[in-house]
Amino acid sequence: MNYVADMHTHTIASGHAYNTITEMAKAAADVGLKLLGITEHAVSMPGTCHNFYFQNLKMVKRELFDVELALGVELNIIDYDGNVDMEQSLLSQMDVAIASIHTGIKYEAGSITQNTNAILQAMKNPYINIIGHPDDSRVPMDYKELVLASREFNTLLEINNNSLTPGGWRVNPYENDKHILELCAENNIPIIIGSDAHSFDKVGCHDYAIKLIDELHFPQELIANYNIKLIKKYINKYRKEC
Repeated sequence: MNYVADMHTHTIASGHAYNTITEMAKAAADVGLKLLGITEHAVSMPGTCHNFYFQNLKMVKRELFDVELALGVELNIIDYDGNVDMEQSLLSQMDVAIASIHTGIKYEAGSITQNTNAILQAMKNPYINIIGHPDDSRVPMDYKELVLASREFNTLLEINNNSLTPGGWRVNPYENDKHILELCAENNIPIIIGSDAHSFDKVGCHDYAIKLIDELHFPQELIANYNIKLIKKYINKYRKEC
């Protein structure tokens, strides 16, 4: 099977990324992707776009260079109750939504119980499709609870290639992602790989994630990036079309 989708990327609209939608779509076509998720940082992230940007996404084409686009948001989880920094009415309009903890962006790391509850409550939101990079030991979590909840609430856990890239600032991502993958394999629960690309040359880049996955002999059929039909079970855009 071919790697056909990357659902976690950013453009210049996020403030600390470096290319346009057109440039990112062209890069996706160049590496053979069929589906590209562009998930701009929500409003709590310094330098990102205003909610007006998200409100106006309906005006943007959903296909470029024969690559289908899913345009949406990477939300910030802002408290231990799993609240995020976008109103539900606007969130419901996003093609795809990732929810992530970014330490220091409206969220201070708590206990294992508090951090786990923050993710669990976010998963209960029907418009949140993916939990981004839950792999930082500075924000400790109960991964078994998260893995089982991902099936219950139809939410994908992300293995973030950017986290695993040498020189990254997240703590112990390799060990934490390994634990997530082992639990997902044991329970037959899909995951998704995200490049978290902030420049065109990182679109579809998943080398470090795939290296770990191969080390663990993780089942390819449980990797959503290889299967558009599997992705459609999780992503808002396709749920709305069904």
